[in-house]
Amino acid sequence: MDMRQLKYFIAVAEEGNIGRAAARLNMAQPPLTRQIQNLESDLGVTLFARTARGVELTDAARELLRDARAIRSMIAAATERAQRAGKGQVGRLDVGVYGSAMFDIVPRLLRAFKKDHPDVKVVLHPGQTPQQVIALKQGRIQIAFERLLPLDPQIQVAVVAREPLYVALNDHHALAQQKSVHISALKSEPMIVNSSPGSQVTSRVMELCRVNGFEPVIAHESEDVIAAAALAASGYGICFVPRSLTNLQMPHLAYRPLRARGDARMELYSLTLRGEGSPVLNALLRTITKSKL
Repeated sequence: MDMRQLKYFIAVAEEGNIGRAAARLNMAQPPLTRQIQNLESDLGVTLFARTARGVELTDAARELLRDARAIRSMIAAATERAQRAGKGQVGRLDVGVYGSAMFDIVPRLLRAFKKDHPDVKVVLHPGQTPQQVIALKQGRIQIAFERLLPLDPQIQVAVVAREPLYVALNDHHALAQQKSVHISALKSEPMIVNSSPGSQVTSRVMELCRVNGFEPVIAHESEDVIAAAALAASGYGICFVPRSLTNLQMPHLAYRPLRARGDARMELYSLTLRGEGSPVLNALLRTITKSKL
């Protein structure tokens, strides 16, 4: 017994007539009759009792019809799931995240992705850039959102967003009374910078300060931008953060837009493994492309 025979059997059982079933199947009546006879022979049972009006189901046929319909439904569901998986509509997506992007851009992207792909399971994996690169190569994640650029030919990098920089400072600081802060006003201010090698924030801040005519006064170093913001809230100096981080609220911490000559923005990148082409990943990449961040 195969799926073709079950298809023929269901049609005859539902129509109660060989001729109508043949018309429904778009085939001639004699081949359909032979197929039903072959099925009865394979099963060793009589499925239909011939009548003047057509055929009637035997007890064996009624049992087979219930199971045949269930099998047909299972195959249809399996086909749909496979097709949806091929289009990136179902499955699992493992995403590497770290730092300030978790406070705005990544949640917005995933919210937009969920709207069109509600059946995809998304799992977040926190970790800094070196760990994310290893995870990508090992297949533990399919994409990572980072501000550091890995120097690795196996990693595909794309810009997801460019965010303006803000000044984070204690809310009692005199500059916190201004609606925005020009970088020249920070010439003598103690600064808190990220100590991570290759930090985009630190390199961009150093560049901006020099473009605007002064060397920054580095008072403290911090392993990440969130810890730097905590030090700024405590009055240990000022630090620069991307706009995403302004969604993080701390006691006595204020954020003010930065004005400066030069590019006072930070990039957020997506990292993927070259050659990775899973449908679910491609669906997320299309969401990123369509999003205006």
